Amino acid sequence: MSEVKELNHLAIIMDGNGRWAKKRHMPRFMGHKAGMDNVEKIALAADELGIKVLTLYAFSTENWARPKDEVNYLMNLPVKFFDKFMPRLQAHNVKVNIMGYLDELPESTRNVVERAMKETANNTGLILNFAFNYGSRKEIVSAVKKIAEKTAAGELDPSAIDEDLVSQNLMTAQFAPYSDPDLLIRTSGEQRISNFLLWQLAYSELAFTDKAWPDFDEKDLADMVKIYQGRHRRFGKLDETDS
Repeated sequence: MSEVKELNHLAIIMDGNGRWAKKRHMPRFMGHKAGMDNVEKIALAADELGIKVLTLYAFSTENWARPKDEVNYLMNLPVKFFDKFMPRLQAHNVKVNIMGYLDELPESTRNVVERAMKETANNTGLILNFAFNYGSRKEIVSAVKKIAEKTAAGELDPSAIDEDLVSQNLMTAQFAPYSDPDLLIRTSGEQRISNFLLWQLAYSELAFTDKAWPDFDEKDLADMVKIYQGRHRRFGKLDETDS
């Protein structure tokens, strides 16, 4: 499969696991399990397409408000995922990254995600980036605090604060020059961003599908990529066709 031009960073809001399970008269956790199994399939398909960074919204800072049993199951999913899929991720040279407030996670969850990052740190293929215990507003506040501390300490002149500096203090800075997603996909019919990468999505293309995440397959991904490739990104500017 040929490389996807200009689609370096793909972000996905993996929505609809619970509704997928309810539709099949299953408990919600079965939907989360099916969603977990789908991550490997889509990650490897993205790798084949030449995508360099795949950011998946796995658990938001707001998801703690869900029923305790569901939260506990979600906290255990990384353990199950990396135990099951790490050999194939390693075989495909995938580098795992977890982006979020890891210090707030249960110790067992934090240990397994930190181990996954350590074991794949030298891999040079697709970066599989999980946004786990992540919230964009909190991320932006954290970045502002870091900048303010440097200013208060006399290490930074306020006049030097610009968009680049803010970007450099966000969690996605490590992916430069691919810090901002080119395309955001949200599954399950919802058409909102849900506190995900609010700064980084400023000029990203958005695509939505009614399919729930467990049903979203490689063909759906390829179709979304074709839609993206057919769009003309101007980043707020005019080109010759607009004059």
